[in-house]
Amino acid sequence: MYTVDMNLQHDICYQALKTRDSRFDGQFFTGVSSTGIFCRPVCPASTPKSENCTFFPSASAAINAGYRPCLRCRPESAPTSPAWMGTEAVVRRAIRLIDEGALDEGRSLTDLCDRLGIGERHLRRLFQQHLGAAPKQIALTRRLMFAKRLLFQTKAPITEIAMASGFNSLRRFNDAYKKAFDFPPSHNRKEGDEAVSTQDVTLHFTYHPPFDWSGLLDFFGSRAIEGIEWVENNCYARTIKVEDAIGKVYISNDSSKNRLVAKISGIPIEHLRIVSRKIRRMFDLDCNPEQIAHDLSTDEALRPFIEETPGLRIPGTWNCFEAAIRAIIGQQISVKGARTICSRLVKRAGKGVFPSPKDIIEMDFNELGLTNKRTKTLKNVALKWKDLNKARSLEENIKELCKLEGIGPWTAHYIVMRSLWEPDVYPVDDLGLIRGLENLGLPATKKDLAERAETWRPWTAYGALYLWKAHQV
Repeated sequence: MYTVDMNLQHDICYQALKTRDSRFDGQFFTGVSSTGIFCRPVCPASTPKSENCTFFPSASAAINAGYRPCLRCRPESAPTSPAWMGTEAVVRRAIRLIDEGALDEGRSLTDLCDRLGIGERHLRRLFQQHLGAAPKQIALTRRLMFAKRLLFQTKAPITEIAMASGFNSLRRFNDAYKKAFDFPPSHNRKEGDEAVSTQDVTLHFTYHPPFDWSGLLDFFGSRAIEGIEWVENNCYARTIKVEDAIGKVYISNDSSKNRLVAKISGIPIEHLRIVSRKIRRMFDLDCNPEQIAHDLSTDEALRPFIEETPGLRIPGTWNCFEAAIRAIIGQQISVKGARTICSRLVKRAGKGVFPSPKDIIEMDFNELGLTNKRTKTLKNVALKWKDLNKARSLEENIKELCKLEGIGPWTAHYIVMRSLWEPDVYPVDDLGLIRGLENLGLPATKKDLAERAETWRPWTAYGALYLWKAHQV
């Protein structure tokens, strides 16, 4: 097993550094004492001496130790560290809230802890254990790294980039940037480049290979809602809405550089952090496919499917509410049938984007092809969405969803699996999974499925995806 844990075994890390092994990209960063710089494992620079290397679990930990990011390999472009995935649910939820701005300037750690339901001391300990830095340091580094990406990948004015990255003032941004990187933000702009305010940008999103791009496109294509989603020319595209801004995003795969390329139009720069977060989650870019394959291969029934389709990802959704509505509509009907009804729903709303909770509450559902019971469930979810859409534990999220009439365990687990970045959940009692076991000639009761799923932890969602493949055989 090659995977680096938070103890960061020096010999393993150094070997990955020497071979520039892309599987380790984002899993650790190398601080070089002779230069004061930290790098990604794939950095093209000459390999430093082993005794000059210190390995860190996150960019924040390296910056906190006084190292500056390398200008050649640009650590801000590395895939997000998956070190905490599948190990600590509280850290996952905290990172999700931090990415949503929970620790932006003017917001306190106390407020974040209140939303998570834990104490500050405990949260600091978990962050130190899994990421090697305090929550506020992680939040600051993520804001600065995002700003650095925008400086390199767009021509937006520095003031707009500062605000889009969660800073309240340009002065604070300049001070934090110079302290972290040892030069001002303007250093990242080529001489003569003119800043331009634009709503058309192209951003790159790196990932850990292998990456089953065709599998994601097949999944999204078969469920694409007419009018807002389409899959063509090896690309996924959709209409998106962020607050009052409506735009489009076109996403393709640059496999030669292990990254997705997203062309975003019509969305102001202040919303790009939200859009970036949604893209990363929708395409499951922060998972560690090698680790998942290693752990799930202990199940001999899954091993052939893992070898046949390496890099399987959880197909996400654009937002949690959309995931809930689509899951409810898809209860006990075919994929094609659910797609047709969702397309009618979007057309009925008449806004060119997926309906909001308010739209669902006010909508006339006559002749859409839904039963009265299903319609009642949709409106009930929309009415209570504000209370449902909170940072809770996995168990609490499922419990709250199941309290609603018309939502059972299957639907609740499916919603959470596809929308809340939870790798350790699967749709319980799913008939497709049961039939997958039958196709493999294995015991196939609900109890058998539950017992097998226990062996997949903490990657039960990925185990379920591979077992679905057995159902399709």
